[in-house]
Amino acid sequence: MARRSEQLSPELHAYLIAHSSPVDEVLAALAEETLRRFPDSAQMQIGPEQGTFMTLLTRLAGARRGIEVGTFTGYSSICLARGLGEGGRLICCDVSEEWTSVARAYWDKAGVADRIELRLGPALGTLRALPAEPAFDLAFIDADKTGYISYWEEIVPRTRPGGAILVDNTFSGGRVTDPDSHNATVQAIRDFNDHAAADDRVELVMLPIGDGLTLARKR
Repeated sequence: MARRSEQLSPELHAYLIAHSSPVDEVLAALAEETLRRFPDSAQMQIGPEQGTFMTLLTRLAGARRGIEVGTFTGYSSICLARGLGEGGRLICCDVSEEWTSVARAYWDKAGVADRIELRLGPALGTLRALPAEPAFDLAFIDADKTGYISYWEEIVPRTRPGGAILVDNTFSGGRVTDPDSHNATVQAIRDFNDHAAADDRVELVMLPIGDGLTLARKR
């Protein structure tokens, strides 16, 4: 199964899962296949509680147009697509044909393939090619951490007022508060967190879900 919320003990995490809506067979199978085929990268997949939260948030927001930066094998995109309103569409940005071939298969199994448009290629180019108007109801950023600020700066103007932006891994394995951690990825997350917190175009909260999940609302 995918990574649990890292700030919780195994016992408390098991309790959380037992008292949340259960993961269905499609998502469970996807998590298992991802671990089997990509054992060195499987930790990039979101955990079940984060997936359920994202589906519920998408439904509560009444989102119909969404965009995801960083799709991997498709777990998060299934969760988002399931929450979209009638006629909803999700654009997924990724660079890996290998990873997203798994995603495509599971989009079909989950019955959401007709709601998803995959755009292969560097996400920054994909974002910059989109119309400039604020059309998205929901966005999820979960790609290369050094690109987070650039992705944010393209997505915020394209998100409608009242729309939501989710950003993953904002704890960076808990290392954001470690003064001895000088890893480039960790520093990129620190820089992004400071950048987003100072952005008066949004109001936001950092949630202890998974490896830290920032939720922002466009003003």
